[in-house]
Amino acid sequence: MPTNRNALIRYKTIDTCLQNRQRKWTLEDLIESVSEALYEYEGIDKGISRRSIQADIQMMRSEKLGYEAPIVVIDKKYYTYEDPNFSITKTPLTSADISRMNEALDMLKQFKGFSHFDQLSEVVNKLEEHIYSNKEKRASVIDFEKNENLRGLGYLDTIYQAILQKKTIYINYKSFKARDANQFHFHVWWLKEYKNRWFAVGVKHDKDIITNLALDRILDLQVDTAFPYIENLRYSPELYYYHVIGATVSHNIRNSRVRIQVSNLHAPYVETKPLHHSQQVIERNHKGIIIEIKVQLNFELEREILGFGDGMEVLEPKLLREKIQKRLTIASNQY
Repeated sequence: MPTNRNALIRYKTIDTCLQNRQRKWTLEDLIESVSEALYEYEGIDKGISRRSIQADIQMMRSEKLGYEAPIVVIDKKYYTYEDPNFSITKTPLTSADISRMNEALDMLKQFKGFSHFDQLSEVVNKLEEHIYSNKEKRASVIDFEKNENLRGLGYLDTIYQAILQKKTIYINYKSFKARDANQFHFHVWWLKEYKNRWFAVGVKHDKDIITNLALDRILDLQVDTAFPYIENLRYSPELYYYHVIGATVSHNIRNSRVRIQVSNLHAPYVETKPLHHSQQVIERNHKGIIIEIKVQLNFELEREILGFGDGMEVLEPKLLREKIQKRLTIASNQY
C-alpha cells in the first residue's frame, strides 16, 4: 500500500477519473483533478507536475503496489482503463497486505480489558474475519448487519474529511416531507449512525439549531473552502444523545419517565438488550416484567415499542400510551 498520504490521494483521484467513462481524460485533465483533490484534502496549493502524474500512472500499472492497473492510452491522448470494471479499490489483498493487517489486529487486541476497547471490539471482529477469509480463501463465517445499497454512503468520506479539516459543505438536500430540494451551506459537527442509516449532524449557516441530515436524502454536495466554518464549541455527541433513543433530539422537550409492561416471551430479550442505558426492571409479575426508562419521547422510541407488537404495553406516560394505541388501532384496521 502507498506509504505516503499524498500519493494515496493521487492514486485514488486518478482511479476515480478513469472509472468515469462519461468523458475522456487527457493528462492535463488528470493533473487538474489531482491538484484539486490535494488542495481539498491537504490544503496543498502547489500544482502537480506532468512527470509526477506520469510516474503515478506507471506505479499504478506496476506490481509494486499490487494494483496492476490496466491503464491504456487511446488515440495517443486519452487515458482510460482497458477493463471498464477495474478499480484499485477492488484489488485483492496481497500476502504483504494481510501480514500488515495481522500486525494491526494484534496491536488492537492488546487493548482488550480496557474500557475504551468495547467500542473497538466490533471493528476488530470485522477486521479479523476479513483477514482470515482472504487468507484461507474461504467463504465468510460471520455475517455482519449491513446495508451496502443505502443511498448517500458515497458522501461519508467527504463529510468526514470536512469535519476533520473544519470546512463548510454546500449541500443540495431533499427531505421526505419537502416537495422541492433545498440548497444551503451546512457546518457538520459529527456523523451519527443509527440502524445502518447515517446522518450528518451540525448547523445551517444562518441558524443556531442542531440539525440532522440523512445522507440518503442528499442529492449532491461539495466542500466550499471559501465559506467560513462554524465550529462546535458546546456539544459532545455522547451527552447530546444521552437521553434519547435514535438520532432525533428535541431542545424543548423534557425527559419523560416511560414505564412499559413487557411480556414473558420478550422479557429475556429486553433484559439482555436494553432499549436504553437508563433501563431498569422495577417489577416482575405474572405477565412478565415492567421496565422504566428516562428518555425524550420521539419517533424512534415509538418505532422500538411498535416493533414488539403485542409484546409491549406502554403504561405511562399517558401521552405516549395514547399515541401507541392510536397507531396500533390504525394498523389493525388495515388487516
